[in-house]
Amino acid sequence: MEKLKFDANGLITAVVQDDTEGEVLMVAWMNAKAIRLTKETGEAHFWSRSREEIWRKGSTSGNVMKVVKLLVDCDQDTILVQVNPSGPACHTGEVSCFFQELRD
Repeated sequence: MEKLKFDANGLITAVVQDDTEGEVLMVAWMNAKAIRLTKETGEAHFWSRSREEIWRKGSTSGNVMKVVKLLVDCDQDTILVQVNPSGPACHTGEVSCFFQELRD
C-alpha cells in the first residue's frame, strides 16, 4: 500500500466492478483505513466525502459488496474493486450508478 498515490486529501479513486458480469457499478473514494477495512473484512468500505467518514457499502441498504479482488492501475492512483454485490449498487435502486445516458 505504500506505493499507492493518494491525493492531497489522502484519497484514491475506487472503481467498483461486478466480478461476474464485468459491469461498472459505481465510483467512490477510499483512504488507507477504508482499504485496510476492506481487506480485513472482505466487504467494500469507502470514504464518504460528504459525511467525512468511513462507510461500509450496504450498512443501511443491506446491499453489501463482497470483495473478490483489489487491483491497482499502472499509475497506482486508482483501485479496481471487483465485487459480488448482494443487491443494487446505486442508492436509486438501479443495479449500477451508471444508468443515465449523457445527451446533448
